[in-house]
Amino acid sequence: QVKLVESGGGSVQAGGSLRLSCTTSAYTFSPNYIGWFRQFPGKEREGVATLYTVEGTTYYADSVKGRFTISQDNAKKTMYLQMDSLKPEDSAMYYCAADVGGPSSKIMPAIEALSWQFWVYYWGQGTQVTVSS
Repeated sequence: QVKLVESGGGSVQAGGSLRLSCTTSAYTFSPNYIGWFRQFPGKEREGVATLYTVEGTTYYADSVKGRFTISQDNAKKTMYLQMDSLKPEDSAMYYCAADVGGPSSKIMPAIEALSWQFWVYYWGQGTQVTVSS
């Protein structure tokens, strides 16, 4: 069973930075897709950034392009979300996610890669990010 554990959330002033981390203690963890989603109160969970690990292709929501960066450290079985130039509208609960992995995978268009319904199998527990103006 794969359990994803997040850390790094917190409160920051507008213009500041945070780095979210998501790791697993699973013995084997080789997802094809990893990503970060966020959820505002009363809203659907939305895609922030996704990484197709097979080819290194990244996808970003328009609202975070140029400010957020997704990455991974395979040796540490950890994924990261570097968030710079944070804005109050970035305040949300952030969740890391991964697919089930496997030998067969295909690259998805951005609209699918940023939609959890198409690939997410595992979720982290969520970490709160609050950006004050």
